[in-house]
Amino acid sequence: MAAPEYESYYRVIRTIPQGRVMTYGDVAIAAGRPRQARRVGYALHALRGGRVPWWRVINAMGRISARGRSDHGDEQRVRLEAEGIDFGLGGTIDLDVYRHHPKKQKGARRPPST
Repeated sequence: MAAPEYESYYRVIRTIPQGRVMTYGDVAIAAGRPRQARRVGYALHALRGGRVPWWRVINAMGRISARGRSDHGDEQRVRLEAEGIDFGLGGTIDLDVYRHHPKKQKGARRPPST
């Protein structure tokens, strides 16, 4: 069983529509846990089965990140391309085009203003 914190990330990731992506930081903010992008990565690494579209989460540079012991980058790219997402020459995804912006969830905390 995943930690309750991880479940909050998985709930957000399940809302990412086909053909869209979110960054690790986007997921953390939407889950009400700003500044916890690395924890989103840990949650995805711990994921075993289930119906969480993990391939729709990328890094803040618009790139696929390596997944620890086994790199699923090729699989992730194939899945994203199958959903209609285009990669630039440098292997990046245009976040201005493909980023998903979820509606603010009730009870979600906002990041502090700077």
